[in-house]
Amino acid sequence: MENLEIRRTAGGGGETTILRIHGPLTLATLFDFQNAVRQPDLKNTILDLTEVPYIDSAGLGVILSAWAHSQRIGCKFALAGIRERIETLLDITKIKAMLPSFATVEEAERNFNSNNAAASH
Repeated sequence: MENLEIRRTAGGGGETTILRIHGPLTLATLFDFQNAVRQPDLKNTILDLTEVPYIDSAGLGVILSAWAHSQRIGCKFALAGIRERIETLLDITKIKAMLPSFATVEEAERNFNSNNAAASH
């Protein structure tokens, strides 16, 4: 059975939450991830995918849902630390152009803190 661990930490700016995901993001681990990204106190969110080896279509759907929700409520959302396998999935599905992504969590936070509109496109 696949295990998913999600660690929630506060970003440096106070308004940002970093969700550090460890493990595959799949249909089998979907509900824990959904619960984490649907917390009512989440505002600006960075998903750290450094330790995510792969994502299936169900996991991708939840990421898109979280991004769409952030757009509706006027908050920033970004992915960070995307591995090559996941980046290929995002490229093939044409989703990479929609979702703000950064090499590191620190880069995403700097972007959030600079009030750059690209972080919420």
